[in-house]
Formats: sequence, structure tokens, C-alpha cells
Amino acid sequence: MNEMKKTVIPAVLLAAASTAVAANSLVSDMAQYVYPENRAATPKGITFMPDGESYAALSEDGRRVVKYQIKTGQEVETLLDLTSTRETTLDNIEGFILSPDASKILVWNSSEPVYRRSFKAAYYTYELRTRLLRPLSGQFSAQQSPVFSPDSRMVAFVADNNIYVRKLDYQTEVPVTTDGLRNSIINGTSDWTYEEEFQTTCSMAWAPDNLTLCYIKYNETDVPTYDMQRYGGACDPDEAAMLYPQTWSYKYPLAGKPNSKVTLHSYDVETRKTKDLALPDSRIEYIPRLHYGPDAETLVVATLNRDQNHYEIYRINPKSTVAKSIYSEDSKSWINTSAYEDILFADDSFYINSWKSGYNCIYQISYSGTAMRTISDADHDITAYYGSDGQGNHYYQVAAPTPMDRTVRRLDKKGSLTDISASEGTSSATFNPGCTYMLLSYSSVNQAPVYSLCASSGKTVKVVEDNAAFAARFNGKKASREFFTMTSEGNTLNGYIVKPAGFSSTGKYPVVMYQYSGPGSQEVLNRWQIDWMDAFAAAGYVVVCVDGRGTGGRGRDFCDVVYRRLGYFETIDQIAAARYASSLPYVDSSRIGIFGWSYGGYEALMCATAQDCPYKAAVAVAPVTDWRFYDTVYAERYMLTPQQNEDGYRDSAPLWRTSSLACPLLIMYGTADDNVHPANSLEFVSRLQRQGSFCDMLLFPNMNHSIYGCNSRAVVYAKMLDWFNKNL
Repeated sequence: MNEMKKTVIPAVLLAAASTAVAANSLVSDMAQYVYPENRAATPKGITFMPDGESYAALSEDGRRVVKYQIKTGQEVETLLDLTSTRETTLDNIEGFILSPDASKILVWNSSEPVYRRSFKAAYYTYELRTRLLRPLSGQFSAQQSPVFSPDSRMVAFVADNNIYVRKLDYQTEVPVTTDGLRNSIINGTSDWTYEEEFQTTCSMAWAPDNLTLCYIKYNETDVPTYDMQRYGGACDPDEAAMLYPQTWSYKYPLAGKPNSKVTLHSYDVETRKTKDLALPDSRIEYIPRLHYGPDAETLVVATLNRDQNHYEIYRINPKSTVAKSIYSEDSKSWINTSAYEDILFADDSFYINSWKSGYNCIYQISYSGTAMRTISDADHDITAYYGSDGQGNHYYQVAAPTPMDRTVRRLDKKGSLTDISASEGTSSATFNPGCTYMLLSYSSVNQAPVYSLCASSGKTVKVVEDNAAFAARFNGKKASREFFTMTSEGNTLNGYIVKPAGFSSTGKYPVVMYQYSGPGSQEVLNRWQIDWMDAFAAAGYVVVCVDGRGTGGRGRDFCDVVYRRLGYFETIDQIAAARYASSLPYVDSSRIGIFGWSYGGYEALMCATAQDCPYKAAVAVAPVTDWRFYDTVYAERYMLTPQQNEDGYRDSAPLWRTSSLACPLLIMYGTADDNVHPANSLEFVSRLQRQGSFCDMLLFPNMNHSIYGCNSRAVVYAKMLDWFNKNL
């Protein structure tokens, strides 16, 4: 007996050690393909200057802000050098903001994330003339959302949920609000839902005459509180939470629950008095954007009703408080999010996106409300509008020549179109004032991202970053991507196939189906990608991705078919995609799995619990399992409230389909996911347990929705590869 124990124990230890070594190797091999190792280089902080002839950029070492001439691409001046600043010294700069007149620079370091897009940081003001570098605030070590006044003499910022104005001439700091309180009142910067779903982090606007600051106040008092626990952890360990977990609470409105009450206000810099700016429509639930027009009497405010199918823009005079509607739009489904997220403001008008023609077009509206011009591109979605050069030429990005491409085009005053970027692949641009030059980015499945300074004609002035060295790292490691089309219920769908190196048409390969599937999203794009798919291809897998109905780049009807019934058509299309994959002669139809993250994780669960599930294994990372568990803005945009659409919510929830789970399932999530809460997965698992079934699960302590840092991203995909190796 004793001898047997001596024999068995080392064997067990050896097996455990062997497993650990194999797992470590798998993670190590995966790391080179995933975040952060798979990131191509991007130009560091390029900002076009007001003169239209130059730009500023942060040096590679993060210690200088340098001015370059656009026409030549040559360095002409050092605007800020940390080795020669006066009064304050810093070791490095994480980013910078140039003042409107380019006489001052806001720089920051020591940033800490708040949510996905927002952060706090130690901000400093730098005056070029004197070389004085000073802390932005004399009271607070960290600030949020700083905004220069138009004359560059003041900065409005947020600290501890209150707005302050720093008068740079006098180095004084004046409170604009005093009622800010965590989980109660937020002034000047957005709440969690606005940041996540309206993609805004700053809710302040300066008047052109510098005398008025307008802002949004978010009253979260009635929004239910969501509690999350933080553990000690081994990644960025928290000693205070090592023995007793710490509770972190924030306001999160689940579908059908109360939102923050938003109100609009103006602050007079001279009198230090505040006015309430009332909006006339009682249906207004959201204020996703505010911006000043050409004068101090024109504050432009974008609004939505709770159902997000009525959109209205108001012109408000902050002095008289009079509000006038200057644009309105109603939708049979939801208002396209780009309508309010991507408004471009010009001197005499503003430009908005709209689906109302069937495809996304650009509409020029005067500040009095007069429709001035429509910019359209046949049956293609315009995906970004960049502006006009004053000569009648308009510049935009369009999903053309196919929905899988993004091309930058010029529309001249005669209506002629010219591609000023490559006509295939993915291009985007950032233009200088006056639209005479642009920073153009381009990539394709075969071309790593290239960033070039170009004239508005498309002629290259200077290649800023070609990522040649980055691409060379993956020579022989990057799998091929081939595009294809298939049909589902008579609808043509776009997809791509990733094939292993040394692919043989006579072989039989296992397949991992990847998708995201969320409304308006696109995964099948002609762009550069180095990611987990390349690692899977190296391991002998074929990866297939198909954009089903509901995804973007193909007009309104293709997208809004999912309205009030999320998951229904997406699941039909992903099952059809699996059937298509199984028909390929080189695919082993008995070994097809599905994977997705976030909405993709949700859709993976919908497919795995479908009555006709063709998948042999599934992996869902951070999945929604019931839209009642998600936030108001996103869930209600597509589903209305649970009270309005009870059957739709139930039919679209994997939570109510657990009895149909037809294949081995792995769920992974971060325990600090403030977006898709762990409750989604835990409630799903609880139902499995109740019915006497189970799934596998891997948790990432203290990780958020993105699960990165401390090798965690590589662990996600290494675990997924191991799972499919064992179950396909």
C-alpha cells in the first residue's frame, strides 16, 4: 500500500506538470497572434493645425510635440520639449490637445480608465511662448474631458462629477457646478450608458464668444445600482481586496428600467450664473450630442425619444432660452446611430447621416432648418462624411465597390465622383481644415496598414508609417483569406474562409465558424488582420466567417430586418453558413464548431441551442443570455422595452433555450465585466444545473468585457483551441 502510494503520487504530479507545460506552450504560441502583440503601428497623436498647412505629432519617446509641414512632410519646429519646460517637469506625455489658436497645448499622463472610452488623467497646460508647464488644476490630481475655450484662454474640465473652468491668464479655478456626486449627479461628462451606447465622453460646449459654457447634467438617482466584486488577484493585485473582496457599485439601467434624467444648462462665465435650457418635447429621453453653431445664439442639440425612432435637432438660444426644431426624422425601426454620432458642423450648416432613402446618405441642413443638399452614392452606404473644401468638392468614405470595401471619394460640384484612395480594401481619412490635405490609412487582406499624408487629390506627400517591419514578423505565419458569397433564404451573404498553410484540396479539415452578428456590424471586410484565426489555421483548422442579416454596409432593409426579434434571422443565417461550410469538399462536416464574443457570444449560444443545431462544439465569450440583462439604450433600440415586446425578449433569449443545448459548450467571461455582466453567464449555467446538464467555464478575475492584460487575451484563445481540439 505504501509503495503504491509512492508510485502513484509522482505519476499524478508528472501528469499535472505535463498538462501545465502544454498549456503554457499553447498560451505562448498564441500570444504572438493576439492583443497586444498583433497591433500594427499607428501614427502617434497626429493633429492638423489651424493654419491648414502643418500638423503636430508626438515623438516616439513621448517627450516632444513636434510641428511638421504637410507639403513637404518635414519637421519644422519643436512645440514642446520636456527637457526644457519651466516650472513643472514630466517624464513622459501620453497624449496632447492643441488649443484652437495653437498657442497652448494640453498634455496628460498617469491616465486611469473609468469605463471603456473615458479616463482620468493628470493634465497640464503648456504655453509655447513662455515654455511654462503647469498642472491644469490646483485642487484635483486627476481630471476628465478638458475643453479649450475658442479663444484658448480657458479650459473647462470635470473633476469629481463637477465642472470647473480654469482661467489660464490668471491661473484661477472657478466651479461651474457643485452638486456632483458619485452614483447620483454627473455634470459635463457622460454616464455609463451614454458613453457605451452613444460613444460620448464629453457633454460640454463653449460658445464662440467665450462667454457661455453649455453642458448636460445626468441625474442618476433613480437608476438602479449594479454591484460588482473585485478580488485581490494576481494581475495588478489589490491588497485591500485580498482577504475580503471589495464591492464596486455603479449605475446601470437594465432594459425597461429608469434612465438618467438629462437636463441642459448654460453657465455665464462673467456673472457665474446658470440657466436651465428647457426642451419643448415631452418625448425626449436622450440628448446624445450638443454643439455650438457659428454664433453664441446657436446651440445645436440632438435628441431622441426612448424608443429611438424619433430624432429631433433643436436650435437653442442660451441667452433667451428659446428652442426651435430645425430637423426631425422618424423611423419604422430605429434611427441609424450615425445620425447623431457623426454630425459634422460647418460655418453655415451641418451635415447629418440618414437611412431614410434606404441607404445611408448625407444631408446638409442650414442652422435655420433649411435642407440644402443631399449627398448620396447610388445603392451604397456612405460610412463617413469628412467635409467640403470650399470649392464645391465633398469628401466621404463609402462601402464600395462592394460592402466589404471602404473607399474615400470626392464628389465635385458637377456631381462627378472620383476615388482618391485605392478602390478596393479599407481606406479612411482625417482631413485638415479646408480639406486640402488628409492623413490616409489603407489596408487589405494582403497589405498591412499604411498611413500616408496626401493631398486631397490622393497624391501622396509622405508615408508616415508603412508597417513593413510589423508585416515581416508574420512572413509565413499569416494564413490566406478568401472571400465568397452564399445564400440563406434567398439572401446573398458575404463571407471569408481562412485556410491553413499547406492547404490540400483533398484533405478533410475541422472548421471553426466565427461571427459577431450584431446590428450594423461587419466582420467580412477587405482589411488586414493578424489574429487568433491565423493561429488556428496553423493548428490545422479552417475558419469561416459570414455576415448574416442585420449586419452593416448594405442599406437599411438588410439591417433592420432584425427589429424586435434579435437572434432570429442571425441564427438562421449562421446555421445556413455551417451547412454551406459542410458542403465544401475539404471540410469534415462532423467537426464544425462555432465561436463568438459579446454579441457574437450571444449568437453562438443561440446557434448551440437551436433545434437544428449543426455544431459539434461551441465557445461563447462574455455572452448576453437575455436582453433583459442588458442596458436600456442598446436593448431597447432593437427590441423596445420588455413591457412593449415581452414575446420578443423571451424568444430571443438563450436563457430560455437551455433544454435545447445540443453540443459541448465553453463559456468564458471577466468577473469585472461592466458591460455584459457575469449574471448573464451565471443565470444560464444555473438553468443548465437545474435541468441536470452542464457546460465548461473559465473565469478571468477582475477582467472587464475586453479581457486583456496579464496574458489573459492569449489564454482566452489558447483555451478555445484546446477546447475545440478535444471536442471536434
